[in-house]
Amino acid sequence: MDKIIMDSMEFWGFHGVFPEEQLKGQPFIVDVTLWLDLEKAGNTDDLQETVHYGELYDKIKYIVEQKRFDLIEAVAKNIVDVVLEEERVTRTLVRVKKPQAPIKGKFNYMAVEMEREKP
Repeated sequence: MDKIIMDSMEFWGFHGVFPEEQLKGQPFIVDVTLWLDLEKAGNTDDLQETVHYGELYDKIKYIVEQKRFDLIEAVAKNIVDVVLEEERVTRTLVRVKKPQAPIKGKFNYMAVEMEREKP
């Protein structure tokens, strides 16, 4: 199956269980992979035959920057739901990375990954 990959989208959000996370905010990095058939889009060169990833980016940005969640699991689930609303998408993989998670120690990021298919 063909894929559209939206890699390392950076947003500023206010998600977390601690008050300082909800007040100050922090960066979040989101990766999204969409599985869909791109044969017709490739043959016709028609945007209507694929997913407009610019519009999908805006929906993801809204979830991360405008909504508030305690858990990045909830952020990821909301993104999964929006992606699967796209008619042509049959499956998605969403990864939400939290590079400044309030943990004492050295790490690149903490993350949640969800993979879902349409029934």
